Amino acid sequence: MFLQNITFTLPFENPVLIFAMILLIILFAPILLNRIKIPHLIGLIIAGAIIGPNGFNLMARGDSITLFGTVGLLYIMFLAGLEIDMIEFKKNSWKSAVFGFYTFTIPMGLGILGGYYVLNFSLLTSILLASIFASHTLIAYPILSKFGVTKNRAVNITVGGTMITDTLALLVLAVIVKMTKGTMDNAFWITLGISLILYGAVVIFLFPIVARWFFKHNDDSISQYIFVLALVFLGAFLSEVAGIEPIIGAFLVGLALNRLIPHTSPLMNRIEFVGNALFIPFFLMGVGMLVDYKVFFKDWDTITVAVVMIVLATVSKFVAAWLTQKSFRFTRDERRLIFGLSNAQAAATLAAVLVGYNIELTQETIDTLQLGAILEPGRLLSESVLNGAILMILFTCTMASLVAQKGAQNIALLNAADKESENDDLQEKILAPINSIETAEEMINLLLTVKSKSNKHGVFALTVIDTNETDSIADKSAKKILTKAAATASAADVILKELLRYDLNVVNGITNVVKEHKITDLILGLHKNKGISVNFLGNLTEGILTKSNTTTLIYKPFQPISTIKRHLIIVPDRAEKEIGFPFWLLKIWNIARNTGAKLVFYSTEQTLKYIKDVNKSHPVECEFVVFEEWDDFLILSRDVKPDDNLVLVLSRKERPSYNANMTKIPHYLNKYFKETNFILVYPIQAGVLDEARTALKNPSILDPLEKLDDFGKIITSLFKRK
Repeated sequence: MFLQNITFTLPFENPVLIFAMILLIILFAPILLNRIKIPHLIGLIIAGAIIGPNGFNLMARGDSITLFGTVGLLYIMFLAGLEIDMIEFKKNSWKSAVFGFYTFTIPMGLGILGGYYVLNFSLLTSILLASIFASHTLIAYPILSKFGVTKNRAVNITVGGTMITDTLALLVLAVIVKMTKGTMDNAFWITLGISLILYGAVVIFLFPIVARWFFKHNDDSISQYIFVLALVFLGAFLSEVAGIEPIIGAFLVGLALNRLIPHTSPLMNRIEFVGNALFIPFFLMGVGMLVDYKVFFKDWDTITVAVVMIVLATVSKFVAAWLTQKSFRFTRDERRLIFGLSNAQAAATLAAVLVGYNIELTQETIDTLQLGAILEPGRLLSESVLNGAILMILFTCTMASLVAQKGAQNIALLNAADKESENDDLQEKILAPINSIETAEEMINLLLTVKSKSNKHGVFALTVIDTNETDSIADKSAKKILTKAAATASAADVILKELLRYDLNVVNGITNVVKEHKITDLILGLHKNKGISVNFLGNLTEGILTKSNTTTLIYKPFQPISTIKRHLIIVPDRAEKEIGFPFWLLKIWNIARNTGAKLVFYSTEQTLKYIKDVNKSHPVECEFVVFEEWDDFLILSRDVKPDDNLVLVLSRKERPSYNANMTKIPHYLNKYFKETNFILVYPIQAGVLDEARTALKNPSILDPLEKLDDFGKIITSLFKRK
């Protein structure tokens, strides 16, 4: 009686049942196949083949599967652009161009020869077939992300080369389609060129401006995610309008938003979570539904075409990866990453094959177009090529996933071994005292930006309540603030320890917590609508800074740190003589690494020399300006632009880097930089050495840095770890 309105005919049509089945497959397929060491991506493709129309026909590859699959494909390309290390990308751009040249020309050459001489196709069909081999899909990218090797140099150049080879391959497809329709003329080339230039300008220049404005004025997490998603699909659609495939557009949107979405931010965590949990698995299952095992038994022609396509695609991509390895002296595992990322055929392959299959030409049309020398009557790509392409997709995706996983595992194990071999005595512990719910989120965002990537449990938020306070409202307010802070951190997959302390005053509360938990870094916040007083700095210096020797950051967030374009760091003379110099410098480096913003250092030539040496070994986008006298501090106001952040490295009195003009900083900030973010940095300094050694558990690291060699050892140890 209850089931009379529900039908169980195959394929299933009930949307609730279909969605439940898909979710169960997404959940259990990876779990089961991981037990036998098969990548979860292959499990989802196999599952799609089993339940699809060519398997048990439990589910049709309908509009919903196609829609979500398209979303998943665009998501993969968007994540590739978003997670790419822009510093390494710029540094290795010419390497990406070389790899792009290899991975396009080699498959094109072998594909044309194989199609024309082995399969006896026409010249135009052979060129189209070769363009299919030249393109590839970053289907193995989620595997590399899981192992944490997406920042590897081999991954960077492969992602960059993907944009080159896919664009060229899809342009070949567009040109061939125009040729078969007889519409390719000078107007076609002019229109295509202008549309691509306009599209690139809109995505690369306009999208970041709009996104920066939106992030400044909207801090709601859901709105930010929906906004990013809308930009991805708008960019993908505009790329179709411009004449290129939407996957290229999604990748370019990822590059455009790369600097605005910090890699350790809650927003980034949401983007990765939704994609990996839902959209990307839909795409993989959709690919699996195309697999038809029955084609093996249809005729020998299909098997022959499939074998030739698989061999040509695999060999050409391996040769390109091998040449790239030899050209840049990469390791064998890095070659595995390159081959694993570039061997998988899926998105562009499907697009090209389906377009070619749907074009059917008569002899009359060929004669009219005067293409008799390079084209034959019939479909541009035969049914054998269509079936062969589906088998090629299954084989190359399986091969790519296995090889990529092998390389990623080895590199991840090597990185883990390097970390274990280093001195683990230095444990980063960051404390953010918060007394306002309005500043809680931005304070935690700064904490997430400056912390090391490996630090998942050494972050603390503190609220201090006066012991004389009897009102229960204070207790409830403090707990509400800590809950807000913990929620912000958990959105970035970071466990924040909430500390609620009753003490005689805030200074005692903070300093006692610093000692109890052996805090190494302290972040204090100012309300964006309030200035900074001389008394504040005085009380801070006499209170917290004399009782705890930590790297202390005082932060005033006028706008979200993710929207900052440049950080202007003013460093006093002889700052390198301070024992805490490498520690605060590492925090600034982490900001650049996690946000992609540019660093501009102002200091004396001698001090800049040390920072330049760091940048040579651990490159980020930097600029160096000689700045001799703090008497001329206001001259810097001419260099400060909207969306800049000021970082002023200060000092306690009677320390090597102290300058008397530092006492004027509050007045300057209040008068001339009211609408500018700023961070005041107080480094660890000699004078409280016993506490510093206890906190850092490494007395030798606090020895004065007299020689560049000693400094270099400390920097290498710290930066390699972070």
